[in-house]
Amino acid sequence: MKNLLLTSIFFSITALTKAQTPIALDTIYANDRKNVALFFPEPIRQGITGSENFVFTYNREKEQYFGLLQANPGKESNLLVVNRDGSIFSYIVRYKEQLTKLNYFMPKSSSIGNEKPIVADSAKVDVSKTELGNKVYYYQKFCSYLIDRKQRIGRIKKRNEGIILSVENIVFDKEELYFVIQIENRSTLDYDLNFLNLSVETRKKGKKKSLQRLYQEPIFKYNLPSKIAENETVRLVYVLPKFSISNDRRAVLELNEKNGERNLKLKISHRFINNPN
Repeated sequence: MKNLLLTSIFFSITALTKAQTPIALDTIYANDRKNVALFFPEPIRQGITGSENFVFTYNREKEQYFGLLQANPGKESNLLVVNRDGSIFSYIVRYKEQLTKLNYFMPKSSSIGNEKPIVADSAKVDVSKTELGNKVYYYQKFCSYLIDRKQRIGRIKKRNEGIILSVENIVFDKEELYFVIQIENRSTLDYDLNFLNLSVETRKKGKKKSLQRLYQEPIFKYNLPSKIAENETVRLVYVLPKFSISNDRRAVLELNEKNGERNLKLKISHRFINNPN
């Protein structure tokens, strides 16, 4: 039963290889009086001949780099060898009375393929790309919906020299928090944005009070501008993995001007983060 299964696997792989690309197989000659040694670049995990008049022996208990081939008179057959790394080698084997070559060294380049086809890996990559594309599409649609929506979570606003930074809404959906942010430029100068960062700040108690800040990386940014023209209002959305904070912490939204000093730090209480819409 075991031999039948191995033979079936052998012919299946051979048929698949032939169906994909015609490969001219090398011929190895053997007889019943001498051992023909085959050396491979990786230890042999499995070796199968297609006919009983050919015998390929190798160490089945401890993987080694070589195997021995012998043959009895009869029709030609084939030999399939699988290395430890999954590399597949295939040869035509024939009986020959007089042998001129007793040792064969098989280069890696003579492998006809691998047990783990690259096509399968490519399919996984394609699936991942599709899933990522679907997620991005969902973020875009939901962010657009939130910007058009007039819902507010509370009065969270900061001003500096005609620049107004506010958090209009914080929404929880699935496993993410959506921060709907508004930047108004009521000044007479354009505002070039350097960065807009969201961090979580921990207030340390004691004689020497200090702040520890941990930056929160958005997984998606929607409608983030590089410039806000004078008298222009821009609404954007930051999408972050869901998180909550204790009452001794707060979120800080920091807006920084490129080549300017109109910078703002907007503090967001833990109650807004922990109770989103």
